[in-house]
Amino acid sequence: MKIIVLGAGIIGVSTAWHLLNEGHEVTVIDRAPDAALETSFANGAQISVSFCEPWANAAAPFKVAKWLLRDDSPLLFRPRIDPHQWRWGLSFLTQCTDAAFARNVRQLVALGRYSHESLKRVVAATGIQYNRLERGILHFFSSQADFVAGAAGAELMRQYGVDRRVLNRAEVLQVEPALAAFGPNIHGGTFTPSDESGDAMVFTQQLAALCRARGATFLHNTQIVRIATAGGQISGVQVRRHGDGAKGALRTLVADQYVAAMGSYTAPLLRPLGIWLNIYPAKGYSATLNLKRPQDASVVSLLDDTRKIAISRLGDQIRIAGTAELAGYDTGLDSATAQHRCAALVQRYEALFPGVADTSAPHYWAGLRPSTPTNIPYIGRSRLPNLWLNAGHGTLGWTHGAGSGQALAELISGKRPALQHFGFCGDALPAARPLVPVSARAARPL
Repeated sequence: MKIIVLGAGIIGVSTAWHLLNEGHEVTVIDRAPDAALETSFANGAQISVSFCEPWANAAAPFKVAKWLLRDDSPLLFRPRIDPHQWRWGLSFLTQCTDAAFARNVRQLVALGRYSHESLKRVVAATGIQYNRLERGILHFFSSQADFVAGAAGAELMRQYGVDRRVLNRAEVLQVEPALAAFGPNIHGGTFTPSDESGDAMVFTQQLAALCRARGATFLHNTQIVRIATAGGQISGVQVRRHGDGAKGALRTLVADQYVAAMGSYTAPLLRPLGIWLNIYPAKGYSATLNLKRPQDASVVSLLDDTRKIAISRLGDQIRIAGTAELAGYDTGLDSATAQHRCAALVQRYEALFPGVADTSAPHYWAGLRPSTPTNIPYIGRSRLPNLWLNAGHGTLGWTHGAGSGQALAELISGKRPALQHFGFCGDALPAARPLVPVSARAARPL
């Protein structure tokens, strides 16, 4: 079949790769000049299969309320006159129960394991190099109370088959000796040795190049103006090249099947079609620093519980990423809040690793994580028979990218993915009961 994929981030390119494996003809459309230049560009770099808890849990409403007026809070909710934001928020509250947490985490772990195996197969088949480090992820705590809570969380996750080990201070420093200067402030940690890290942008761009070599067409600098329908299905995608202006020539691209994989922008793109996905953007930040003393920098990917940030080594650079703002589609770095959050990332790294990185010239970035209230993505067929969804991966797009692409490619090809305990949306698998936040078939506007 001829298939058009809308979006060239980690999700869209992974989908294209696996569609090629299934023997399909693939075209990928993206408004950026290259793959992975938006949400996939400078994320936290972690493949965090075992650190995958959904944001929604029984304690979350109290934490969000406490953080509401703090500009430095890990999760910042800025209320807006936006029905989509409020719909998301109300749905989020319905997921803040122990039963919902158990259901959601089970699906996230299942998708993470499936995706990690898929990623390993892609890397083995292609030899892609992307500053990959298979050293695990270490979560460290700067207070005894946080450590006790973290150990309890590790015990809970072990109930779902996650190998999250509880470490004392000495064991934390044994896993990552570079934390020695900060060691007296560490009360303990948890460690998942099977997790890893790497540069999602580098991986995605190299995978896109291999897709092109196998015959896929990539239309970059191309704006998706409208998705046309006829007879109850997609009849084509109207596009315009960037630089042609608002009155530039429109082209209509036609295929047998279409895949929407545009991250946070998937939801507004599909609303005119009557498909109301409960995806809302969560603005995240990162700072990438050059290392002055690479020999003293961490190599294990880290989670700092105090600031709720991720720290990952990427060759002779370090990436610090974290925080989330539910404040619309703004990706700017000029506001006082953005500048404060960016500076806080660098300051925290310097406190942990004094003098190790060049903090004078950080490369700041902000991107929109396409978040659902459950953190579970939409993967499957929409209510239109030839439109498929692969969006809503939140902070786990890099973790779940390879597997999401493989699963959707298999669904489109009429196969059943070997993915247990995961609910696909739409009607692609009649025997599977959808467990996504609001299925593409059942969703309605407010």
